[in-house]
Amino acid sequence: MPEPEGAALAAVRARRDELRARHLKPPAERPATTARGVHHVAFICRDVEETIRFYQDVLGFPLVELVENRDYQGSSHFFFDLGHGNLLGFFDFPGHDHPEFTETLGGLQHLAISVDGEQFAAARTRLEAAGVAVLGPDRGVDDSLYLRDPNGVNVELFHERLGVFEGSRIIEG
Repeated sequence: MPEPEGAALAAVRARRDELRARHLKPPAERPATTARGVHHVAFICRDVEETIRFYQDVLGFPLVELVENRDYQGSSHFFFDLGHGNLLGFFDFPGHDHPEFTETLGGLQHLAISVDGEQFAAARTRLEAAGVAVLGPDRGVDDSLYLRDPNGVNVELFHERLGVFEGSRIIEG
């Protein structure tokens, strides 16, 4: 997809500046959130066992539950522990055709998962040993590894603390 250039790029940047000025309040003026956090994010997978092996054995996120989906007979719903009370969930839908992953409106661009320095290095080693293609830090971002899971989901392993972006704390945590 082509990136905007020239006048189009200037217009996009001006619009972002306008939105920031209108909507982004200084921390002291922001209301408290009404949420407690993300309970889980749920994706669709092609193969339950392949997904379990990838997330548990390669990325190191323990499988903590595997049950039948209450909304679709025969479908599995399963969860991995991402730490700090966060869960990553998946469903399979036997009998459904599943098109390849695509980046589109209403879709997922990527899932960024915070890891510490030791786990960042260990994950890269495990991913390379498993033959998983990894981008980064060669993309100019030293603290990110980008990869695709077996279902085509873009995953970023981000060596940054929760609530911090580009070295600055953007929310209290």
